[in-house]
Amino acid sequence: MTRHEEHGDADIRVRRRSRTLRIAGLTLAAALVLATATAGYAYWHLNHNIKSVDINSALGDDRPAPAPAPSASSAAAPLPSGALNILVLGSDSRSGKADKELGGGDSEGARSDTAMVVHIDAGRTAATVVSIPRDTLVTRPSCPLPSGGETAVAYGSMFNSAFSVGGPVCAVKTAESVTGVRMDHFVEIDFAGFAKLVDALGGVDVTTSQDIDDDKSHLHLKAGPHHLDGTQALALARTRHGIGDGSDLGRIGLQQLLVKALLEQISGTNLLADPARLYQVADAVTASITTDTGLDSLAELTSLGQSLKGLSADHVKTVMMPVVQAPSDPNRVIAKEPDARNLWESLRR
Repeated sequence: MTRHEEHGDADIRVRRRSRTLRIAGLTLAAALVLATATAGYAYWHLNHNIKSVDINSALGDDRPAPAPAPSASSAAAPLPSGALNILVLGSDSRSGKADKELGGGDSEGARSDTAMVVHIDAGRTAATVVSIPRDTLVTRPSCPLPSGGETAVAYGSMFNSAFSVGGPVCAVKTAESVTGVRMDHFVEIDFAGFAKLVDALGGVDVTTSQDIDDDKSHLHLKAGPHHLDGTQALALARTRHGIGDGSDLGRIGLQQLLVKALLEQISGTNLLADPARLYQVADAVTASITTDTGLDSLAELTSLGQSLKGLSADHVKTVMMPVVQAPSDPNRVIAKEPDARNLWESLRR
């Protein structure tokens, strides 16, 4: 082969290598653009999933005082660290195909069949979850309505009627009236969203202390350990006819068992190592919740989550508001005093 031919072959190899590098560079650039666009869409999608209600504007200043602000040294921390109270409602939705398939029923409207006040201690390394029985008779205060006007004060009304009558605003106002505790945030999660969240986490492990046989919630479990999917976990949260005396008080015990199990599942799942599952969980959470305007963005929810990274399931205490049978109705309860008052007072410190 002549020197000219060798030089020509070398030029061809250089051009081919250059073309290959350009193709590789263009491919990498396209992948980076696609990844950036996908991440941008994912953030936009998750952010727009979240529904919110402006509780603060609706209720104004006639509310319990907020928790004491953190000290100056705590305030300088990059993440919030003060005490926090969050009213969490499980919405027994009566409309929507997905909710009906999960036992929501055939009628329209919604009820807050699960109500918990989640108190997070200052420093955010311990928490107390207080369940309020839905059948508790309370004085429901007058509540502003989105359409204008206000609801009338109702005496001896079931606690969960507040949500039915006046939505999240009335639920928060009633909870604050009953407890004397300011609800810093509000979160509502619906039937279908709860089931999707459990499935996104890969299910949840619970151990029941008794057999559960409830045709209404379609749940049939023997006493012992179980791995539940989303539909089964939701049935466990709803069941009451197959345990104890069939009242809401027995169901609360199962709900608290489920809360602790979910916390353990979340803490034991390394979501950061599995971006696909992380997105699935985030999508399930954001699509199923309604919050106050202080938590209605992905950034705010992320900040809250990061501030709770030191909180483990072992440091979450679950209790029920002390109640006794209502004198007027054996199927209803009222707050047991002074025990209930002392419990709420402990959350205001």
